[in-house]
Amino acid sequence: MVQKPPFPKNPEVPAKTVSEDAILKIAKEIAIKFIEVGRLTPSTFDKTFKDIHRTIEETVEEHE
Repeated sequence: MVQKPPFPKNPEVPAKTVSEDAILKIAKEIAIKFIEVGRLTPSTFDKTFKDIHRTIEETVEEHE
């Protein structure tokens, strides 16, 4: 798979910050979807949720 370059920053559009609350809500929704499709179980929840949350945080930081 070919990676696309990141979106160029537009100096005319101010950067929006993403709150920790928003990151938690997104991580929760992804975790729920993973549970629904059987990719997340109670025994793997702790590690998987942390991985999901960290990935979202890193992605947000890259684009801010």
